[in-house]
Amino acid sequence: MTCPLCNHIGISMYRPHPHRQFWQCANCSLVFVAPSDYPNAGTEKERYDQHQNDPSDERYRAFLQQLATPLLERLRPGSIGLDFGCGPGPALANMLQESGMTVELYDVYYAPYDTVWTNQYDFVTATEVVEHLHQPVNEFDRLFHVLKPGGWLAIMTKWVSSIPSFAASRYVRDSTHVCLYSPETFTWIANRWNSNVDFPETDIALFQKR
Repeated sequence: MTCPLCNHIGISMYRPHPHRQFWQCANCSLVFVAPSDYPNAGTEKERYDQHQNDPSDERYRAFLQQLATPLLERLRPGSIGLDFGCGPGPALANMLQESGMTVELYDVYYAPYDTVWTNQYDFVTATEVVEHLHQPVNEFDRLFHVLKPGGWLAIMTKWVSSIPSFAASRYVRDSTHVCLYSPETFTWIANRWNSNVDFPETDIALFQKR
């Protein structure tokens, strides 16, 4: 088995967990489960259908504002972006559109519009998405490919270092969470895809493509 992000063979067991074995890469620091522990598409879709991400829910909007605020501070008026993994209720896209941005949608289950991969964007967002990726290297390739030079990739995901009581965490127990990231991993990603990365607050990474 190799790391699904950097393909490195130097992996070791991470902290014990009662439901799945997690591994950590010595090269990029990604924490991940073996492919044999990946959920199938039906299980994933069933789990995602249970998410309560109502675009009109003020608490959910406040949660997403943690990413929207620092991203908007970096965008030019009228920028065009892609909300990757938007889900059935694209709340973040709505919020960015309310601030004058144009946002296209992509989600493998809810908005499978493959034409987005032929476009170029000023920004791409991925909120609570990258932890679900079975082939993260391929997805990061796609995301950086459609990003214009100087454009921003904005990611929100719970850092593995900010998960309390790892073995008992509901976040870790979620079978669709197969990759866990850290600032070290995001720094590796920035170097791999020729970008700079900022961390405006915990669980948020903003990459600017060089």
